[in-house]
Amino acid sequence: MANIPLRHGVFLPPFHPMDENPSAALDRDLELMQWLDRLGFHEAWIGEHHSAGWEIISSPELFIAVAAERTRSLRFGTGVISLPYHNPLMVANRIIQLDHHTRGRVMFGAGPGLLASDALMLGIDPNVQRDRMAEALDVILRLFQGEIVTEKTDWYTLVNARAHIPPYTKPHPEVAVVSAVTPSGGRLAGKYGLSMICVAATNPFGYDALDANWKIANEIAAENGRTMDPARLRLVGPMHIAETRAKAMQNVKFGLERYINYLNNNQQRFNVPPGADPAEWFVENKFGVIGTPDDAIAQIRRLYDKQGDFGCFLHQAHNWADWEETKRSYELYARYVMPAFSGDNRARIESFDWCTVHRDELSEKRSSAAKAMFDKHEAEQRAKAAAPMARPEKGREAW
Repeated sequence: MANIPLRHGVFLPPFHPMDENPSAALDRDLELMQWLDRLGFHEAWIGEHHSAGWEIISSPELFIAVAAERTRSLRFGTGVISLPYHNPLMVANRIIQLDHHTRGRVMFGAGPGLLASDALMLGIDPNVQRDRMAEALDVILRLFQGEIVTEKTDWYTLVNARAHIPPYTKPHPEVAVVSAVTPSGGRLAGKYGLSMICVAATNPFGYDALDANWKIANEIAAENGRTMDPARLRLVGPMHIAETRAKAMQNVKFGLERYINYLNNNQQRFNVPPGADPAEWFVENKFGVIGTPDDAIAQIRRLYDKQGDFGCFLHQAHNWADWEETKRSYELYARYVMPAFSGDNRARIESFDWCTVHRDELSEKRSSAAKAMFDKHEAEQRAKAAAPMARPEKGREAW
């Protein structure tokens, strides 16, 4: 249904309730990376957060370094490094080093920083974060390309700064910017020819902005003599699937309501009416999928209808269900949703359908071939019975 092969991955903030052991939670995140790698997922993007209680990975680079050692083919992205919190030279050097450690399996995702509480702890006015991100990103891209940078702003100073070693990936790792509702991500992606991650693609507000932000990115790209590649567009949405909708609804009683409460605690996003079932309300208002593989397929097709071609669907990892049911959800997705978009079963389906159409002819030929074999065997037996018994050779009567 699409011109671009669809890849599949996760966007891991992560979300961990505050009543569980943080060390165990981080270990489970690493185990999830191994599980996704085994199932054939393509990529995982790891977040950076420093406050608010739930999102406990403060360095995506550290997490990726460990996860890369435990996996074979899964690619990893920083989802994202909050650029206003870091000197751009330090970011460039860390990504380049990670590019070497992973032998090219790392991608660089950049953003302004989502949590205002993170910025306030660092004495940063949230109103300047997007401008600072743009400043830092420009410098990092120049350092990736081997430039020597001297630059002074109101928040960093660089004097003859250069990357210590060149990237392992040539010319440099893939670079992506996040986009939610505002056009800031699309503007940067278009200006520099970067990948885009739409982190709220199934949220009603983010969904409504999908095609508009992509249009902005394409317009800015054209102004700068570039063309946006939809294969580098990633759409993020939450889902939990099970064998039946009823089972999926039951599974998410484990953690969905706590997830909603956490996000509302940081910024009011979900207005669940008093007395309403959170899972039913969540699905009815199209925030994500709680259902079956068919529901997941329908959600992705809905994104195609809105956006057109895109390159990757990323699950927002959320821990709505317990660990075993969470793994089962990803397994069902790999077994039934991925093939619906890859076309890997097309030849098998066509072969099955051809046999159905030609069933009578095939049955007649099989029966005819079997009858011919029986006839041949019976003829050979009759011929043996009619042949004269062979006489013993002379001199061998005693034998």
